[in-house]
Amino acid sequence: MNYCPNCSAELKSYQIEGVERLKCSTAQCSFVHWNNPVPVVMALVQYNEQYIVAHNVVWPEGIYSFITGYVDEHELPDQAVLREVKEELGLEATLGRFLGHYMFKEKNQLIIAYEVIANGSLKLNHELSDVLYLSFDGLSQYNFGPLYITRQVLKEWMRINVSP
Repeated sequence: MNYCPNCSAELKSYQIEGVERLKCSTAQCSFVHWNNPVPVVMALVQYNEQYIVAHNVVWPEGIYSFITGYVDEHELPDQAVLREVKEELGLEATLGRFLGHYMFKEKNQLIIAYEVIANGSLKLNHELSDVLYLSFDGLSQYNFGPLYITRQVLKEWMRINVSP
């Protein structure tokens, strides 16, 4: 972002509340680009007593994760996660447990994770090229490689499901 969306003046870097922010360069305009994170939902999907991990068409071969998607305008995260499961997998889902929220700094996203229980006939949309069905043990031991947020969500899910 280079120019103010309110008055079209150049944005310049200023220290605001101890953080470097882009701010409108004109004294008459008070616009500050706060760069708030974008909310994204993540679903750990249970389906037919197994767990689904999916491969996105734009990812490198062999990388699988849970279902994710953006929260739409005027949509709550718990609604968004059910919608994303329907859109990407063609499955109806019910909300399970909240698994936490996680900052994905590289993309300035706030990941809001849930467990969901799905049913119906699986039908992948254009965003996914493949899914794997994992047992409880298979999921608990699955290597998500560079996907550290997915690993954190799985760790929280395991803590809830294997607690003494």
